[in-house]
Amino acid sequence: MIFLAACSSQEPTAIDGSSAESFSSTTEAARRDLPVADRLDFDRAMASAASRRFGVRDKGQLERVSFDGMTGNAVVADYRERGR
Repeated sequence: MIFLAACSSQEPTAIDGSSAESFSSTTEAARRDLPVADRLDFDRAMASAASRRFGVRDKGQLERVSFDGMTGNAVVADYRERGR
């Protein structure tokens, strides 16, 4: 019972866009923080970053800048606010 209480108080993972490696690991962790029902929208949000600015050549950098500092819940909320 104490173990469950300790797990639920964990801070959500913030996505770190400072490098490709940290972005990859923190994005995976932020996705795992989400309920299963929200993960598809999270994946869609991550895939939609490239369509935000068509002239950008480095799509990876655009993703890192777009999602830097956001939690999984923030990514999903932003995606839903944009109208999916």
